[in-house]
Amino acid sequence: MTAPLSRPVPAAAFVVIALLVDAAIKYAVEVYLPFHRMIPVLPFLGLFKTYNPGIAFSLLSDTNGWALVGLRLVIVAVVIYLWRKTAPGQTWALLGFALVVAGALGNILDHFIYGHVVDYIRFHIGGWTFPIFNLADSYITVGAVLIFAQEFLFKGAGRGEG
Repeated sequence: MTAPLSRPVPAAAFVVIALLVDAAIKYAVEVYLPFHRMIPVLPFLGLFKTYNPGIAFSLLSDTNGWALVGLRLVIVAVVIYLWRKTAPGQTWALLGFALVVAGALGNILDHFIYGHVVDYIRFHIGGWTFPIFNLADSYITVGAVLIFAQEFLFKGAGRGEG
């Protein structure tokens, strides 16, 4: 069976919808959340608006913003290339590639709109805090896990179909 995300129109629609959801949430965070003030949601989860001028975990935050945009665009191009080379039956990998592309584009869009990435999800236990992240980062992480799962846990599943 051919997965919908192996076809260009459904794949592009998925990425655009995921990108719009990410952008809408970040806009709401920008408008409604106070900067650097914790809004508790659960005992281990809160909303905490902060800005990340770099990439994941503030890596390369001293790098020129346009260089980071260029780096992200190269990564998106490589991911799209791998996505197009993936067999139509590898549903988990196809979904993973779509999520990685949507997440990377979401963070690229932030640089164009805000000049930095807007982060707002804070997991914490006592005094320990996981690095603050956003929905686009979650797309990238979940996407990478799905690609890994397809390749190593479901190895061979869906290969050669279509």
